[in-house]
Parts: sequence; structure tokens; C-alpha cells
Amino acid sequence: MNQYYLMAQLPSLDGLGETAPLPITEETFFDICSRSLSEAGMARLRSVTLSPDRDVQPEGSALLDAWNQGERQLRLALGALRAARMKKSFDPGEETPPPAVMQAARTAMSMEDPLAAERYLNQYRMSFLDQLRPMDHFSEDSVFYYILKLKLHLRMRRFDVQRGQAAYRNIYDSILHEDNQEDK
Repeated sequence: MNQYYLMAQLPSLDGLGETAPLPITEETFFDICSRSLSEAGMARLRSVTLSPDRDVQPEGSALLDAWNQGERQLRLALGALRAARMKKSFDPGEETPPPAVMQAARTAMSMEDPLAAERYLNQYRMSFLDQLRPMDHFSEDSVFYYILKLKLHLRMRRFDVQRGQAAYRNIYDSILHEDNQEDK
């Protein structure tokens, strides 16, 4: 990969507020990357996700492996807490999230407003990702760091308050309806 020229072309994503316009789209990012990366490099870049598989699969990148592990632990913690709240069973497998991850999940779960919880979790994820930031700004991991950060920014901008509240009420009502059916 030729990351020197690539990284020099990309606008900074640091210090962006939740409502500030992004200086680049995901499509533009991939277009810029396609000029510097091989087909295999682009395929690998396009496979980067905010939602890693539950099964641990090494990516061959220290940053992606750490991100996937941290995100997997957060999702397992959230799943376990949601299941406990609903008095349902949940199999976290052999992995036990560290106390800091459990605390972040508890904090998010304690929030009444789902959007506030998502904002909190996004801040948690951004902070976690910043801890993984590569020292070498022109490394392959820096390209992966950039796409993860861009995806986190884009994810938060996709939330729509009215649609979210309606969906939340529908899900909550369906859970209550399901529980009432089980009681019969």
C-alpha cells in the first residue's frame, strides 16, 4: 500500500461535532483510496466494519484486531444486560467483557433516552478507537483507523429522532405483547 500520498489527501476527522458536516463521504474516501491501493487492498478496506462477527477472526492488522475485540466485548456486554433486563437467557460464550466495558454498557443501559444512550456509546467507541490510533500516520493501520472513524461519524448522522422513537415504541410494544402471550 502507498499510504503516504493517500493519507496526505484526506481531510482531518478530528474535532468534528455531532452535527458538523463531514469533510468527506465514504464514497469519496473509497474513490481516493482506489487510486493508491491495489484491488486486494481495496477489498480489505471495504470489509472493515463497525459490527464484527461474534467469532474471533484475526484480520492481520493490530488495529482491526483490537477494534473487533473491543467492539465484540461491548456488544456482548450490552446483549447480556439486555437479556437480564428482559429475563431472557443469553450465551456470551467463553468471552467475559472487562469491567470497564461492562461499566460502559451499564451506563448506556441506564439511560432512559435511546438516542442519548447511542450518543454515549458512540463517544465510548470514539474514545476507544482514539486509544488505538497508530503512531505512524502513514501506515496501513492509519487507513483502517480513518475508515472506522468516518463510519462512526456517519453512523451517528443517520439517526432520526422521530423515526427512532416510533421504532423504539414498536419494538417495546412487541416485547410487551410477546411477554403477555407467554403469560397465557
